[in-house]
Amino acid sequence: MRSRKPIDAPQPEAPATGRKRLAIVTTIWKYLSHAQHMGDRFLVGYPIEGAWRKPPIDVVSLYVDQKPADDQSAERAASFGFKVYPTIAEALRCGGDRLAVDAVLIIGEHGDYPRNEKGQVLYPRYEFFKQAVDVFEADGRAVPVFNDKHLSYSFAKAKAMVDASKRLNFPFLAGSSLPVTWRLPAVDLPYGAVVEDALMVGVGGSDPMDYHALEAMQSVLERRRGGETGVRRVRMVTGDAVWKAGAEGRWSRELLGAALSRTDSLQGLSVQDGRPQALAEGDEIARIAQDPAAYMIEYNDGTHATLLMLNGVLADYNLAVRVQGRPDPLSMQFLLPPTPNVAYSAPFMNYVARMFETGRAAYPVERTMLVCGMLESCLDSRMAGGKPLDTPFLAVRYESPRESLFART
Repeated sequence: MRSRKPIDAPQPEAPATGRKRLAIVTTIWKYLSHAQHMGDRFLVGYPIEGAWRKPPIDVVSLYVDQKPADDQSAERAASFGFKVYPTIAEALRCGGDRLAVDAVLIIGEHGDYPRNEKGQVLYPRYEFFKQAVDVFEADGRAVPVFNDKHLSYSFAKAKAMVDASKRLNFPFLAGSSLPVTWRLPAVDLPYGAVVEDALMVGVGGSDPMDYHALEAMQSVLERRRGGETGVRRVRMVTGDAVWKAGAEGRWSRELLGAALSRTDSLQGLSVQDGRPQALAEGDEIARIAQDPAAYMIEYNDGTHATLLMLNGVLADYNLAVRVQGRPDPLSMQFLLPPTPNVAYSAPFMNYVARMFETGRAAYPVERTMLVCGMLESCLDSRMAGGKPLDTPFLAVRYESPRESLFART
């Protein structure tokens, strides 16, 4: 049995030297999968701030959990000179008996996995991470880890992952591309501002796309006065109950109008015959929305925020925030350039590459952990018939970066 040795603490302030060795651990690698979008950035580089950047990082090993008929992992390995290993431990050790990489990229998205009763896809992100940590503990050395999107469908598992990174003292970054993509306009919540209310509108299914929307909203609201102190109560309703909640003042029609003013993808009559629409007014939005859902969040500091998922109304992600002392809502679109190049993954992977190079994460992993808990709790509320649920376990505290990290050039 391999003896367990103390973990060598990373030295974040030390300058990066030489080329880093990267292991990629993923569910699947095929055309337009997250592994393809992200892995290819390290294989061929990416555009950033008006130039092409190829980080000094070499992909040296890969673990792929599933290989469908259109698998690209074998082709990428042959083209770029790395090996696909049958286990995560072997990938991290490059077939040897000691940890042989300087960073780990975990991508648990896409592939054939079951769903639970809440509708969440049971991607094995926690299990992938746990196997990497087992190698760190056995070999007495830990390296930076990036985990794509959710930490887990389970807040308990997400917290265990963050706790392990603190215990073993390795840099840990997670989340999705929306917080760091371009914004239209290029604005952010002033650091330390007082937020009175917020409303996000998004599109897509649960739970992949509502996570994106909640995290984008959180990346803005975490800049409010006092820093992040967590969430004390959530409620999720669907169907006609969404519009009833709006009529009762649970979410703001004014903020809905401000958010929709930023979309460039209105559906309904805009698509049918080209007429413009003020969808926040009247009943047209209720007519065209398909299975609407409202995720209502009450933070520990009293701030309220709502996510409206409005399939059939728009096809992008937009946020409006009522800020104390500002006459009009602050509003923005989180821009997602189209496939196949999905340019928004370039600034995202640039932050990941920088962490691998320097040992310093650009923003706290606690953001991702909190959003995991917000989403799971909202789905629990939906399962309970839209009942408000207290969430004392979501008293997650952290300070956001003062610098706005979204792409601007």
